[in-house]
Amino acid sequence: MGIGEQPAYLRVASDLRQKIVSGSLPPHTRLPSQARIREEYGVSDTVALEARKVLMAEGLVEGRSGSGTYVRERPVPRHIARSCFRPPTGANPFRQEQATEGVRGTWESRSDQEGAGEEIAERLGVQVGDRVMRTRYVFRENGEPVMLSTSWEPLELTGRTPVMLPEEGPLGGCGVVERMAAIDVVVDNVSEEVGARPGLAEELLALGGVPGHVVLVVSRTYYASDRAVETADIVALADRFRIAYRLPVK
Repeated sequence: MGIGEQPAYLRVASDLRQKIVSGSLPPHTRLPSQARIREEYGVSDTVALEARKVLMAEGLVEGRSGSGTYVRERPVPRHIARSCFRPPTGANPFRQEQATEGVRGTWESRSDQEGAGEEIAERLGVQVGDRVMRTRYVFRENGEPVMLSTSWEPLELTGRTPVMLPEEGPLGGCGVVERMAAIDVVVDNVSEEVGARPGLAEELLALGGVPGHVVLVVSRTYYASDRAVETADIVALADRFRIAYRLPVK
């Protein structure tokens, strides 16, 4: 194989991918069989199989037991709005979108205390094993899960206060800024890091993804001056969402 030349299975996968993207192979169409790929492209069974595996890993096709492999429906990506311009109350990006787009959004959550692991301890600036409140969210649109989020808050800050449980009490469901203000903590800056990775099995199961599906991860931390008061990971399927930022010009 010469310099820059692709392996045969990637060339076959690329051609099939183009047919899917262009609509030549529309959603719910059965992908050509392994034998058909072998004959059409003049490749071995191994190459044909590997090409199909690539398309499946990319989430473009799905296997149906006893029926074959079919082109998946390609959703129109929605935007996750990330903005410095937030309303003074209820500052949760998902809740804002539900209000502005008129879609039927719901969410469920569960909070539990746990000892901070190494990564969360570093993000919050606490010691490994320090108690934190972990809250897990599943966000839904019209009943379908679209986004996951897990947040952690140091209990040395919120413990035994009215805002110890993010979704309960007088400020339950409000944004971090508003909740922290209620205990005289002024949140004045936030950092976000956006990345992508293969989805974990439990994430894909919850979001309706397939093995190998890539997820977007927004890792966010709120600060009061230099002190971290909350950190969270927001997870969504990469083919369903785009991260849209609106930032002030200085």
